[in-house]
Amino acid sequence: MPSLAETLRELEEEARTALASVADLEALDSWRTTYLGRRGRLREVTRGLASLAPEERRQVGALANRVLEELEAAFGERRRQLEQEALARKLAEAALDVSLPGRPLLRGRLHPVTQTLRDVLAAFAALGFQVVEGPEVEWDYYNFEALLIPKDHPARDLWATLWIDYRRDGEMPMLLRTHTSPNQVRYMEKHRPPIRIVSPGRCYRYEATDPTHEWMLTQVEVLAVDEGISMADLKGTLAEVARRLFGTERRVRFRCEYYPFVEPGMDVLIDCFQCRGEGCRTCGQSGWIEILGSGMVHPRILANVGYDPERYTGFAAGLGIERIAMLRYGIDDIRLFYQNDLRFLEQF
Repeated sequence: MPSLAETLRELEEEARTALASVADLEALDSWRTTYLGRRGRLREVTRGLASLAPEERRQVGALANRVLEELEAAFGERRRQLEQEALARKLAEAALDVSLPGRPLLRGRLHPVTQTLRDVLAAFAALGFQVVEGPEVEWDYYNFEALLIPKDHPARDLWATLWIDYRRDGEMPMLLRTHTSPNQVRYMEKHRPPIRIVSPGRCYRYEATDPTHEWMLTQVEVLAVDEGISMADLKGTLAEVARRLFGTERRVRFRCEYYPFVEPGMDVLIDCFQCRGEGCRTCGQSGWIEILGSGMVHPRILANVGYDPERYTGFAAGLGIERIAMLRYGIDDIRLFYQNDLRFLEQF
């Protein structure tokens, strides 16, 4: 029967052999429990020390302590090795292969309304017009009064106005502008003719939304004032802009219409690009599609800003950018522009 010292040496050799074959941290923890744990193999052997003679107990006890220390040191070293190997594998898996093509970056797009607005402004800029902007919160005077729409005028019913809760003399003279025409008056108050401007911006209407109406819309107002401006200038300018936006082959038609701050007033129409003027659902079987309203500036408006209406004349026009975008892209519901659905917006 082997002595206790021989059993310790055999156990040490066995433990070192088993430790060398440990492949991962989970197996290493199992090795520690088997050999160095409270109920491990080494603890079982050292329990026999009590049966030895004092001198032999001292010698074998010293041997057992050395074996325990060396196995614990070997365990710590093996643990460091396995941790480094695990880290190296993780880094290798996460390493960047510079020979592979990079992931494509998502590219943003301009909103279809913004694209259309830029095209409209570019069309007018090519004809010598400059861009002028103004406030979205406007006074009743500039939005209505200065444009010949007094408080008792029935034309006010055309605009479902969003009034601001600010009272002066018992009335609320401040509102969210219903069109960008107020910018024309503001500009004329500070500048003398000749004038060639376009005024873009958001407008607001207190009305229910449906496929053709939104409570907010983007509008561009056009104004030209100079000596000798006539209806021919209006027709030539707007016909050229219509062809720049919808194609050089477009036919343009002018139809009489009422607008309170121009005289005479007219609508601008283009031949339907779906049916080529033969009549379809897009054009309401008429063969023509309305794109904007226009007219000659009323002489009283010119007089109100200090111009001599006997000397100066002008024309004005206004178009809704959403409507132009709907016609250009074949969109049948204006609400799609502002629902923020990427499935819709990514098409443009």
